[in-house]
Amino acid sequence: MNKNKIILIALFALPIVTYLIFASAKHNSLFLPVISKDHQDIPSQWKTLEGKSVTLQDKITILGFPGDNIMEVKGNLFNLNQKIYNKYFGFKDFQMVMVMPKGTEKDCQKILRKLESVTEDLSGWNFVFTTPDSLQHYYDTFHFVGQLDKTYGTPAVYIIDKKLAHRGRTGKNKKGEEEFKESYNTVSAAELHNEMGDDVKILLREYRLALKKNNKRKDEFRDKITEEVEKGINK
Repeated sequence: MNKNKIILIALFALPIVTYLIFASAKHNSLFLPVISKDHQDIPSQWKTLEGKSVTLQDKITILGFPGDNIMEVKGNLFNLNQKIYNKYFGFKDFQMVMVMPKGTEKDCQKILRKLESVTEDLSGWNFVFTTPDSLQHYYDTFHFVGQLDKTYGTPAVYIIDKKLAHRGRTGKNKKGEEEFKESYNTVSAAELHNEMGDDVKILLREYRLALKKNNKRKDEFRDKITEEVEKGINK
């Protein structure tokens, strides 16, 4: 068999192999499940350290509530920075939003200065400030299973997509077992690296696939494969 025939066979076989792999995978291997929809955006009057407003709309957001004793949990933010932010901040529209009680501004500035020693570009890190009561009310609108502690904080962080839907794990996993995961524990670097890292990657891939589809690629064979995969997922 000459070289040209081998190349032709490989080009033809690759999409088929890809289809078989995708078609046999569980739904949460291709698309990150939606746990709840239509959440409230960050109120425009809540400002960052630079006095700017932040929006979750059209952003892939890691949403957190570190609490008013942030210096005591700074290790959690370093875990999040090293395992998630440093890995994905180069992607368009990816951001971190930490909702903070007013009065913690100076401590947040200290945290950012510490992060600067290990991360050159912190433009995707956002701390926004509001009153404790407003913070609690905003948290409650999500109806998370978890709760804030007496510092108005939690080590949990949440994935919010571009349409303000809460994403996570629900339904059956690859082993066919029921699972539910609404948040990721910043205390555990391993959980952030493994479970959250995988889930953020899945969401980014989901948007990339949608973008390619919307751009009407000329490769109709691969488009057909994507359509068949989506049909299998929705069954």
